[in-house]
Amino acid sequence: MKNPKNRFLFNVYYFLFWVAYFIFARVYFLLYYFVKTKELDASTILKTFAYGLQLDLSFAAYLSLIPFLLIIFTVIFNRKIIGNIIKWYTILLLVIINLLLLIDAGLYQAWGIRLDVSLLPYLNTPELMISSVSKFQLISGIFIWILLSYFFIKLYSKLHLKNIEKINFGNWLEIPLFLLITASLILPLRGGFQTIPVNQSNVYFSDKMFANHAAINFIWNFFNTITFKTDGANPYKYFDDKTALKIINSTRNKLLNADKDSILNTHKPNVILILWESLSAKIVGSLGGEANVTPNLNKLSKEGILFTNFYSNGDRTDKGIPAILSGYYPQPVQRIMRMPNKTRNLPMLPKKMMELGYNTTFYYGGDLNFGNMNTYLRNAGITNFVDGNDFDKKDWNSKWGAYDDVFMKRLEKDLTTDLQEPFFKIALTLSSHEPYEIKGEYKFGKETHDNLYRSSHFYTDKVIGNFIEFAKKQEWYKNTLIVIMSDHGHSSPEHKGPYFSPKKFKIPMVWLGGALHQKNIEIETVSSQVDFSYTLLDLLNGDKKDFVFSKHIFNSSENQYAHYTFNKGYGTLNKKGIFIYDYISGKPILEAGKNTKYLDSLGKAITQNSYEDFLKR
Repeated sequence: MKNPKNRFLFNVYYFLFWVAYFIFARVYFLLYYFVKTKELDASTILKTFAYGLQLDLSFAAYLSLIPFLLIIFTVIFNRKIIGNIIKWYTILLLVIINLLLLIDAGLYQAWGIRLDVSLLPYLNTPELMISSVSKFQLISGIFIWILLSYFFIKLYSKLHLKNIEKINFGNWLEIPLFLLITASLILPLRGGFQTIPVNQSNVYFSDKMFANHAAINFIWNFFNTITFKTDGANPYKYFDDKTALKIINSTRNKLLNADKDSILNTHKPNVILILWESLSAKIVGSLGGEANVTPNLNKLSKEGILFTNFYSNGDRTDKGIPAILSGYYPQPVQRIMRMPNKTRNLPMLPKKMMELGYNTTFYYGGDLNFGNMNTYLRNAGITNFVDGNDFDKKDWNSKWGAYDDVFMKRLEKDLTTDLQEPFFKIALTLSSHEPYEIKGEYKFGKETHDNLYRSSHFYTDKVIGNFIEFAKKQEWYKNTLIVIMSDHGHSSPEHKGPYFSPKKFKIPMVWLGGALHQKNIEIETVSSQVDFSYTLLDLLNGDKKDFVFSKHIFNSSENQYAHYTFNKGYGTLNKKGIFIYDYISGKPILEAGKNTKYLDSLGKAITQNSYEDFLKR
């Protein structure tokens, strides 16, 4: 047998090239989030590399499978042909993986997770996915993508040429040897000989979630979530089904009825629901947040009913809308709004309102197809829409759709012409969505992401303040309930404590209008978006029985709770305590206050029960 050493060394160098790349990728991520990295001590930073190496080796093995097989053919075929195939295969991988590297780093700030299957639905509308970034971010991102790709392609090409030229024809007896070497990749690929292959939990080592996320190999995580199958099983099952339901109902059943007189002076008011894009309680002064970002909302909070312990159930619009309009908990990974076969039999507030005789219209200044919102809303029974197609392109920002001031002026116009009462109007704003392109002054500047966020909400706050002033002058106002609610919480401005703490999910809800019997009051009940439809229908004497996850916001029991989900985790809280759990590590992220054991059981039971319902729809 001829000396197979050069073929073997080619394989070794190829494998190590990818390992080195993934080490670079981790350095890039840590530098990109240098502010967060500074909070880690040197030992923890080094451990992100030590623990992360398991997934680096695993995905390097995946990428090496094809070259390891191809190099066997150099025993009997020309090395240049085989070498060129391997070279172009690697170049293509580098271009794709470098792109995903940048997407991963960019999305982490908004999503708080490493790249996963959540990206895929946005690929159906790439123009809207790009809308989340500014022109500068887009241009600089493309430049860095080209630069990184060029650097690593040059580096690999030099390494490749050096090693491929040393390979000569060999003896056919080398074939089984190199087949065995290729088969040995199974060891790093699955992380060793253990029964359970390596997974994300193997690299979780710290009580600081950012350190755990830094240890994850981003591309391994992405492809793992794509290929992950539950074969119809409930991955969040902790109790038997009867026990889970018993835990939930032992608390929920006591919270289904209001314990105070109706806050309305009529059983059939007009209803206007304004869903304010991405508004966090962190910048609402009346909720203890920053004092000067939403001056109009702060003022309005004293004119109606302010809910001081209100939470979103998710962190994206396509999670928030089903929570608000269907009383349906978002799942830790999947998004039901994107699944028409499941949304068609959800309970729907618009349908219930139409059964009560309400003329219902949905307003949105952008593309209703984004996130499959159009299908969901039509399954909700809505047939009257105003969307981006109803606005001149000159009135659009360059990304998402019509500016909020133009959008709300259209709502004002419709509320003064051909108005049929009672009406139910739902308006979803958009100017406060990334990349925060607004009209006029950026009150807090553009220098940082957080200040862009503040500036966009200052703008929308002024728009909504103007709308309420308009509404007060209309004849229908005296018989109207106006609800202002955020569609979801937000990571901005950056807060202390865990990324997925309740601070991210706490949002404002304010009720206004002449239909209110009680005004200038605060409701301290712990509640969330899934409770809204049930509560409203109860006040209107509507059919609320299908909203099986909801409870009554105007029940002031100390046992009231809120539950939210995030990627592979949940948070459950009441006035007495907080419990946040991560399914990847199988450990709590935060336990605070009293009775966290109960909140742990309640959170697991709700997550299990709601996912079981999701599977059956």
